[in-house]
Amino acid sequence: METTQTHIPWNKGKLVGQKTALKLQEVWAIRVRLQLRKSARDLALFNLAIDSKLRGCDLVKLRVSDLIHGGQLVRRAAVVQQKTGKPVQFEVTEQTRAAVQRWIDEKQLGGSDYLFPSRVHASPHLTTRQYARVVQGWVSEIGLEGADYGTHSMRRTKASLIYRRTKNLRAVQLLLGHTKLESTVRYLGIEVDDALEIAEHMDI
Repeated sequence: METTQTHIPWNKGKLVGQKTALKLQEVWAIRVRLQLRKSARDLALFNLAIDSKLRGCDLVKLRVSDLIHGGQLVRRAAVVQQKTGKPVQFEVTEQTRAAVQRWIDEKQLGGSDYLFPSRVHASPHLTTRQYARVVQGWVSEIGLEGADYGTHSMRRTKASLIYRRTKNLRAVQLLLGHTKLESTVRYLGIEVDDALEIAEHMDI
């Protein structure tokens, strides 16, 4: 007689291998290297990854039309997230707009084109795997341990800095496009000390 067992993934409900967010000085170390190397694509990709806080699957599928309206690069953009099916907005800072415009001009991209076309014919746009390899190159180049960083490091970096400076979880939740505040808490890796520090500054 056979017994049917329900398979429960070993990592269910756990954050496995959560990738480290970049520190501000590390962001600038990478940015300066890309500027010196005059790598238009990588600088646009890096700056947009930091600003947008998008998951890799959404970042690589951005089209030129997502960022250009009326012939001008927008200061704020919105995309529908693949994972949740819900829209999320993000800011496009001046230095990111400059980098993206330089890349669009260099590649002569049109409105319907993917912003980051793949160099491999099998895919019309940069794949998440290719993006992950690019990120590994960035962090390794400034002497960081590659295994500790990944595409989610790009997503978490600005969100973590915003949280550290403001302690505004709701704002970070909106920026990351999380449906539940608990997801944001887990994603940022907020510890008990953080919660107590917030409580200490709250007079009632």
